Amino acid sequence: MQKDSLLRHVVLFKFKPETSKEDIKKVEEAFTALPSKIPQIVSYEWGLNNSPEGLNEGFTHCFFLTFESEEDRAIYLPHPDHKAFGEVLTPHLGGVLVLDYWAK
Repeated sequence: MQKDSLLRHVVLFKFKPETSKEDIKKVEEAFTALPSKIPQIVSYEWGLNNSPEGLNEGFTHCFFLTFESEEDRAIYLPHPDHKAFGEVLTPHLGGVLVLDYWAK
């Protein structure tokens, strides 16, 4: 555990071309519900790509979670509600990128 810092968990998604807007909305809602189900998530935000640079390589959604410790993240990753979210996401997922870091 790093002192005086927070652990950031950044998740980027791109969806399969055939994924409907309704199914994307279901994924957004399912991810947004996780902080109310998993208390180890101390903060959460998400948004859609808005960069004019065109370098997103098809990734459209960014989800940004904060944990106080690696132990808290270790509870989140196999958590049943996180796994249930994966079942909503997986049929529509065209790609994922995850990056974790200690904020400086």
